[in-house]
Amino acid sequence: MAVQKKYPHQSIATTTKVVLPNDTNTLGKLFGGALMAWIDEIAAVAAFRHSGRVAVTAAINNVSFSKQIDLGAIVTLSAKVSRAFSSSMEVIINVTVEDRVTGEQDPSNEAILTFVAVDQNGRSITVPEIVPQTEEEKARYDAALRRRQLSLVLAGKMKAEDASELRAIFKV
Repeated sequence: MAVQKKYPHQSIATTTKVVLPNDTNTLGKLFGGALMAWIDEIAAVAAFRHSGRVAVTAAINNVSFSKQIDLGAIVTLSAKVSRAFSSSMEVIINVTVEDRVTGEQDPSNEAILTFVAVDQNGRSITVPEIVPQTEEEKARYDAALRRRQLSLVLAGKMKAEDASELRAIFKV
């Protein structure tokens, strides 16, 4: 059976949260761990939307805590699959804080997670290919392969000389 193709916009998942006292530290700022839980949840929804199957977190590739988020803030998390490999998917999550006066969204954090689609027995399964359409999606798609190769090299699962995308960057 041929694996179908999907587009990144088909995986978009968005949620909005209000930072409550339970979510904050003693300084009234959102706990990093609370934000990471929110990120993981919305990324799982995007991975499910792409694969059509349960998807489990395989790696937290990057989380940037660029700006602190205050108690009472309205936080929006938007996730989208940037690349699909055989059974894994890279998901990029953008986090914004809403200005209560203007309604403008101010970017505050970003994360990149990897998910693996699994069957009812917990075994990895093939996911649909992803076809980027916009320039941003194409750039994220290309960068995902470099990030994957770097992760594999660092984990000892790929030899550095076999990481063609990384070699091209460093012209080695």
